[in-house]
Amino acid sequence: MSIIDKVKEAAMNQFIEVIEWLDDTQDTLLYRFPVYQQEIKNGAQLIVRESQAAVFVFEGQVADVFTPGRYTVEGGNTPILSKLGAWKHGFNSPIKSEVYFVNTKQFTDMKWGTSNPVMMRDADFGIVRLRAFGAYSLRVADPSEFIKQVAGTNAHFQTEDIDGQLKRAIVTEFSDALGELKIPALDLAAQYKELGGAIRDKINEDFKGYGLEVTKFYVENISLPPEVEAAMDKRASMGALGDAQKYMQFQAADALRDAAQNEGGGAGLGAGLGAGFAVGGQMANAFGAGPQGTAANTPAGASPATTACPACGKQNAVGAKFCADCGGKMEVAQVPCVKCGAKLREGAKFCSECGSSQEKAKCTNCQAELNAGAKFCPECGTKTEAAE
Repeated sequence: MSIIDKVKEAAMNQFIEVIEWLDDTQDTLLYRFPVYQQEIKNGAQLIVRESQAAVFVFEGQVADVFTPGRYTVEGGNTPILSKLGAWKHGFNSPIKSEVYFVNTKQFTDMKWGTSNPVMMRDADFGIVRLRAFGAYSLRVADPSEFIKQVAGTNAHFQTEDIDGQLKRAIVTEFSDALGELKIPALDLAAQYKELGGAIRDKINEDFKGYGLEVTKFYVENISLPPEVEAAMDKRASMGALGDAQKYMQFQAADALRDAAQNEGGGAGLGAGLGAGFAVGGQMANAFGAGPQGTAANTPAGASPATTACPACGKQNAVGAKFCADCGGKMEVAQVPCVKCGAKLREGAKFCSECGSSQEKAKCTNCQAELNAGAKFCPECGTKTEAAE
């Protein structure tokens, strides 16, 4: 190729009039605009779109950062004169200028997860191993710093080029956040939002040096080991069935409802109540509702201790709160006899020991009730019959 042809080719390549980038990808963070010999025509138009930033690198250093808008590129020397004045360099001008477009939009739905279990000390289960995963959103907050620290002179830099490093940093901060917040394993599901916010703040402290920012951080799931999940399920089942008294009340209400809907409701009512209270009594014994609830507590060859229901007289296990036959309350408040002091069922009219009437004596003067053995009325001071 002759010298004249080289001059023509160089002249044709000098006339770059518009510098712009239309991104048709979903994962490009940085794109270097192709400029022949890195020389730009004086007066060329630079177009920077929304969610973009243009970075000019001159002689190996970041010269300027352009935000969205339209700019005219002007320099002290026109590229043609610079080219013609560079004969001794073989048409390779010593003045180099590069243009990098940085994508500043948010890159959403970027995945993260723990490749290995994370150890945590829990108050309920001791040492547990957790696995977690979720998503986050990322953007370039400082284009100049991003080029200096991460992208370098790459002509095309994508999210996958830094994805591995970001995931490792996220897992590290996730482990630190779990240790600092000390959230019990049973409460983790209710704290996903708070945990995500704490992790995002810690990550941004590290990513700031790369010119990056995590705008959103989501914890989608934190899973426990199968044995811990089985223990949690068992505890939930025990909690649902452990209150025998409520179970019996629930069964009785169901029996009443079924009897009301049944035309021959009398027999159905009795059977339903009996079954409900019987099952409730068995549950009370099985779950330790009474001190004699299990066969293990009863000596071999001995019959379980029983007590009579105060309402119907049927025998029930000692400690039962309700009769398995009639549903009546087993524990009845006791009051002392007004004469001999023997313990009597509340509401008894006569003492089972001395036969005295349990109606309290009254003052003959003011009719105020007198306590057993009182010699004077506490209201008017009149002498009582007991004092005579």
